[in-house]
Amino acid sequence: MHLETPIKTVSKSSKEVFDFLSDIKNFEKLMPENISKFEILNENRFLFALKGMPEIVLQKKQETPNSQVVLGAASEKLPFTLTADIKEIDANKSEVSLSFEGDFNPMMAMMIKSPITNFIGTLSDNLSKL
Repeated sequence: MHLETPIKTVSKSSKEVFDFLSDIKNFEKLMPENISKFEILNENRFLFALKGMPEIVLQKKQETPNSQVVLGAASEKLPFTLTADIKEIDANKSEVSLSFEGDFNPMMAMMIKSPITNFIGTLSDNLSKL
């Protein structure tokens, strides 16, 4: 299952956006209002839960300085990645798009498509407000 957010313009350089997303503590600032739990597990891993959804542990999987940050599920039960692609427009402006890639059976994909689309949309919207 592949989902993408529209490209958002952020009033920060690509380095600033990359540094923000590389520090997993900052993801708490991007979370939707219906978050019920957010906990830093270590410098590369955090846990969060949205009301009515199971807890999810995300960890930093890969980074490309100033252009990409990839987070992935820490559990093999629900294998997915969340990728932030960052493109610099000028010294004080960048474009960011988020993409979600998951390997789910058709029934699971149908159940989670809408909540995941809303979730990454909220992350993207909140990122554009930085």
